[in-house]
Amino acid sequence: MTINKTEIDTLVVGAGQAGVAMSEHLSRLGVPHLVLERNRIAEAWRTGRWDSLVANGPAWHDRFPGLEFDGLDPDAFAAKDQVAEYFEAYARKFNAPIRTGVEVRNVVRNSERPGFTVETSDGVIEARQVVVATGPFQRPVIPPIAPQDDRVLQIHSAQYRNPQQMPEGAVLVVGAGSSGVQIADELQRAGKKVYLSVGAHDRPPRAYRNRDFCWWLGVLGEWDAETMQPGKEHVTIAVSGARGGHTVDFRKLAHQGMTLVGLTQSFDNGVVRFADNLAENIARGDENYLALLDSADAYIERNGLDLPLEPEARIMLPDPQCLTQPLLELDLAKAGITSIIWATGYSVDYSWLKVDAFKDNGKPKHQRGVSSEPGIYFVGLPWLSRRGSAFIWGVWHDAKHIADHIVKQRTYFNYRDASQRQAERNTTESHLQAASLMGAR
Repeated sequence: MTINKTEIDTLVVGAGQAGVAMSEHLSRLGVPHLVLERNRIAEAWRTGRWDSLVANGPAWHDRFPGLEFDGLDPDAFAAKDQVAEYFEAYARKFNAPIRTGVEVRNVVRNSERPGFTVETSDGVIEARQVVVATGPFQRPVIPPIAPQDDRVLQIHSAQYRNPQQMPEGAVLVVGAGSSGVQIADELQRAGKKVYLSVGAHDRPPRAYRNRDFCWWLGVLGEWDAETMQPGKEHVTIAVSGARGGHTVDFRKLAHQGMTLVGLTQSFDNGVVRFADNLAENIARGDENYLALLDSADAYIERNGLDLPLEPEARIMLPDPQCLTQPLLELDLAKAGITSIIWATGYSVDYSWLKVDAFKDNGKPKHQRGVSSEPGIYFVGLPWLSRRGSAFIWGVWHDAKHIADHIVKQRTYFNYRDASQRQAERNTTESHLQAASLMGAR
């Protein structure tokens, strides 16, 4: 269906998990809306990640309240295609008004009239409100220290698919969050020599005393934390649902042959230099891990729960040589490194959104997704309202808050005072009288 000139109360940009959740709540509240998606529903899950990716949370946790994963054990970890199919099924469940293959190119506030003019690849839309549901993973970031060296293949983790695409030789993976560590592990299991650059990170147990870490963060109130701890802004989380789910153990990876190095600092004439902070980064990850075990034990004792002891969870493997005698520099050619994978995250791209809703650093100005620019909303961003905002279920709850806010604003905007109501009644009565006269003739 071609869009020439469309008017809609609320336009949602993006049909990933955030856009689908937003559409459900708007539908429930009776708000006329349209969702535009430039690709397919949940496209990032389909083609924006590696082949073996699975959700980092179990199926009972990483879902919306209104639908379970079909045919999947609640404690299993959904594969990326299963996640994409789940969102498609969810959208069908309430007949979400989603149009795919339509790109939003420009949004500007109207002058002397309410709402926004939205230019798309399929025409122009006039919208009273615009909800930005494009998520945080829009533009892969490779830091400027990346070497200009044609002898080494360099790709972002967003471009990595499987070990078969990589050339012969060793691989340097820069970044040890969930993506980096899972890719490094997969490459090593495929027979590659892997160097993994480890920065600051949190390292929760996959499960402890018969409960997944997602459950522990829930009962301990961590998912509802509304502010990030100071100094944690650039700390990634190392957790994996791969191969049925397991705790990320950097020492174990090293004992299996992976070489751990510190934060990647620079490249010069084929030599990469690393910060002397590997031991510190591993130690802080251990502190995070043990702190969660302590909190879990205290919760069990406080509530008298009958959950089995797990003393082996506190046993650490011996420090490997790469940890006690860390490499501070590495000649790529001598080490046989022929490729670098940058698992260094993403940035957002709001160049199409021409409104006053951003800080100097380009990040949105908002309170729980309600923008500083009236009528503009954001959903699907980390820490939008709480720590859990980054997870599928957290997006659903954030979208509910935004939908409620939209309904409240629509009520105010549509308010009519006594004189306006009387004028509308007079107009209606005049039309009825005219119709009655026409009928009498």
